[in-house]
Amino acid sequence: MNAEGVRDRAGSLPREPGVYQFRLEGTTLYVGKAVDLRSRVRSYADPRSARIRRMVDRADEIEIAVTDTETQALLLEANLIKRHQPRYNVRLKDDKSYPMVQLTSHEAPGIEITRDPDESATVFGPYTNKGQVETVVKALRESYGIRGCSDHKYAGRDRPCLDYEMGLCTAPCTREIDLESYAEDVTAVERFLEGETGILADPLRREMEDAAQNQHFERAANMRDRLETVEAFHGEGGEAVQTRSDERAVDVLGVAIEGEDATVARLRAETGKLVDRDRHTLEAPGADVGASTEDEGGVPAVLAAFIVQYYAERDLPDALLLPERHGDSEVAAWLEAEGVSVRVPGAGREAKLVELALKNARRNVGGRDECGMLADALEIDSARRIEGFDVSHAQGKAAVGSNVTFVDGSAEKADYRRKKLTDQNDDYDNMRALLEWRASRAVEGRDDRPDPDLLVIDGGEGQLEAARDALADVGWDVPAIALAKAEERVITPKREFAWPSDAPHLHLLQRVRDESHRFAVQYHQTVRDEVKTVLDDVPGVGPETRKRLLGRFGSVENVREASLEDLASVSGVGEKTAETLKSRL
Repeated sequence: MNAEGVRDRAGSLPREPGVYQFRLEGTTLYVGKAVDLRSRVRSYADPRSARIRRMVDRADEIEIAVTDTETQALLLEANLIKRHQPRYNVRLKDDKSYPMVQLTSHEAPGIEITRDPDESATVFGPYTNKGQVETVVKALRESYGIRGCSDHKYAGRDRPCLDYEMGLCTAPCTREIDLESYAEDVTAVERFLEGETGILADPLRREMEDAAQNQHFERAANMRDRLETVEAFHGEGGEAVQTRSDERAVDVLGVAIEGEDATVARLRAETGKLVDRDRHTLEAPGADVGASTEDEGGVPAVLAAFIVQYYAERDLPDALLLPERHGDSEVAAWLEAEGVSVRVPGAGREAKLVELALKNARRNVGGRDECGMLADALEIDSARRIEGFDVSHAQGKAAVGSNVTFVDGSAEKADYRRKKLTDQNDDYDNMRALLEWRASRAVEGRDDRPDPDLLVIDGGEGQLEAARDALADVGWDVPAIALAKAEERVITPKREFAWPSDAPHLHLLQRVRDESHRFAVQYHQTVRDEVKTVLDDVPGVGPETRKRLLGRFGSVENVREASLEDLASVSGVGEKTAETLKSRL
C-alpha cells in the first residue's frame, strides 16, 4: 500500500478511539491503538522508520474497530496481538514460572518442587535455580527424612518403600516414625526454608568433617559441594526485597533485549515480601514498534507492550517499578485511571529491586530460541517438538519405559506415555523394546500425537544404537540422539558434542532427559510396589506379620539372613513360623 492509498483510507475513518490492523491477504501484519483513528492511520503515509515503511508497503488493506473509550482500545489491541501474533508488533510469547518448594497439607506433609503449588500447601520461594533447589531438597530429605511421595502412594502402605531403605524418608506411612516426631522434623525443614541456614548447614559440615577424618575423601568433597549450595541458597537477593508498606502488591519489571528477542522479568512483592518471580519472552521486531510513536523503541516499546498484554488478563498491582519510562501516553493514562503508581527509582531499596529484575531478565534473554539453536547445532529442520525416553527396573524386575513430550521447550504432560516392559536385566533390549513400541504405534496410526522432530534417549552409545535399530526395523524416520549423564555428552549417529555447560540448547536436552528419567523411576516404583514379596507364599505370614518382618529387618534379604531366635522374637511369628521362614527362604 503506497502513501496515497494510506491517506485515502485514513480520510474515511472516524475521529474516535479504536484499533487498526494493517493486513496482507487476510493475515494481520500489525495492530495499533489510537485516540483518533483518522489522525493515527494518516501518519503511516510518512513512516518514521524503515521497518514500519516495509510493513506499510506490504499491506493491502487497513481494518479498524471503533471503541467507546481509550482504555477499551488499549485492551482490544492487547487481545488482538495475542490472537494474531502479528509480525511487526512486540509480542508476548509465553508465561514461564519459577520453581517453588511446597510442604503439602497432610498429617505427614511431603516435600515437593513445583511450579504450580497447591492452595492448601505451605509454599516457599520462588527460586531462580532449579538445580540448586533440587540439591537442597535432597539434603533436607537425607537430614530429616521428609517424604517425597504423593499422598496416593502414602495411603494404604503396609511396608516402607525404597526411599526408607535409602535413608531419604523415615516412613511415617507405616509409623516407622511417629507423627509427633515427624512433625518436629517438618518444623526444622520449615525453619531452614524460612532462612535459618544453620539448621541444615551445621549437620552437613559435621558430616563433611567426619568423612574427611575417616579418609572418605570423595564423600567429603560431595558434602563440601552440597554445603556450598546450602549456604548460598538464601542469597538470591532477598535482602533487597523491601517495598513501601502502604502498597499491598508491587510488581517490578526488568527488560533485556538481544536482536529481536526480549525478556521481561517480573518480581511480585506483597506487604513488603517477595512472593513470586517469573520471566516472559517476547518477539520484538526491531524493537521499534508497539509504543505510541513508531520511532520510539528499545526498552520503552517492550515495556509498553508487555504491560498491556500481560495485565489485560490479570489484576493490576498497586505500583509498578520500572527500569525506565515506557513512553506510551495511552498506557500511562490507563494506569493512572486504574490507580496504579508507576515509578522509576534511582536509588534505595526499590532501585535494588529493579536491578534484581534486570539481572533475572539478562539471564534469560534469547532463551526463547533454544529450540532453534538445538536444531541448528544438530543440523535438523526443527526441534520444536521433542520426545524423551528412558527405562527403569530393579535388577531386571518391574521393568518399565517412559515417553515424555516437550513442545517449544516446555513439558507437554498431556502427551506423556508409559509402558510396562518384559522383565529383563538388559538396558539395551529394554530401550529397543520401548522404541519399537512407540514407532509401531506411530507408523500404524495408533498414536494420536503428532510425530516429533527429535527423539532424546537417556543413555549412551549402546542405548542410542538399540533405539535406532528399533526405528529402522519399524521404518519410522525420526532423528534420534542420546544424552549421557556422566559427562553430559550429546551423542548422534555421526559424532559427539561437548557443548558448554551454559548452552541453552544443552539445557533443553537436559530438561527432556531428566524428566524422562523422573517419569520412568516414578512408574517403576509404582509397578514395583504392586509386586508381592516371597513372604506372601510362606504359611503363617499374613499382611500384618509381613509388615512387622520388613519393618524389623528392612528387606526380604535381611529376613533370609536373620537367625531363628531373631525371627521368632517378632510379634506374631513364633518358633514354628520362624522355622518355616528359614526353610522356605
